[in-house]
Amino acid sequence: MTAIAFAGARLDRADAIRNDPERLASLMDWRARLLRLEGLDPQIGPDGGLVWGTLADAGAGSDLVFLGLLGGKGCFAEVPPQLAGGIAPYNPALWRALASMEQEDLAIYGAARSLVDWHARHRFCARCGSTTKLTKGGWQRTCDSCKAEHFPRVDPVTIMLVEHEGNVLLGRQPRFPPRRFSALAGFVEPGESIEEAVAREIFEEAGVVIRDVTYVASQPWPFPSQLMIGCHSHADDGAITIDEHELEEARWFTRAEVAEAMTGTEDGAFIAPPPHAVAHYLLKWWLEQ
Repeated sequence: MTAIAFAGARLDRADAIRNDPERLASLMDWRARLLRLEGLDPQIGPDGGLVWGTLADAGAGSDLVFLGLLGGKGCFAEVPPQLAGGIAPYNPALWRALASMEQEDLAIYGAARSLVDWHARHRFCARCGSTTKLTKGGWQRTCDSCKAEHFPRVDPVTIMLVEHEGNVLLGRQPRFPPRRFSALAGFVEPGESIEEAVAREIFEEAGVVIRDVTYVASQPWPFPSQLMIGCHSHADDGAITIDEHELEEARWFTRAEVAEAMTGTEDGAFIAPPPHAVAHYLLKWWLEQ
């Protein structure tokens, strides 16, 4: 199996340096590298890779997030004061760029995007409403008033394949490109296990009762900051009743239909998820079983 997109960065996150202001400051010199972003999107070089600059390229009033060490150099990303953060609208150009980006660049960009976005959306304390400031190299924000400590959050999301009599259940949301189908997914709610979240989401969205949930793989997903938990399960009954608020359509696909879609053809039964999505990885895994 190929590596999962947005994972596997060679960056040393260097936690000890995050907690040592003097060592962190010593890295912020002419050798340091600044990941160049346009808002939350990456700047792409002629070779299709990420663009790096120096700290002199950072704008006035920007915070700098310490991404880690690469080749002994400190790597940083900029949080401009005017950046609002949040989920951006669908950007076809971004997805095309991501599809051709090397694994290492994807992983670095994914971590940077999640961190920068979190800082842009957490300038004020959730406890008292006062302003917060970046601390520990950007891996914490501290309230100026009540001294509450806030940390970058990751939201767990289950994404799952359901199998019934050799077929697999896929669905499509209205926001998907035409004919695109993917694995069903949903956030893990407070007080439930991964297995319970898989069963609940499948039943809520498609009316299918499942059993025997197993873990397959996970993926950090920086839109804005989720951990996709890929699972597989079985259903004894193939009847589908979709929640039209969540899905536009859901149906069972044969192994042959999935195999054809995964070749990239546009005249098959459906269009498969893009290669950088964990749903693509799950379908490839399923075909290889």
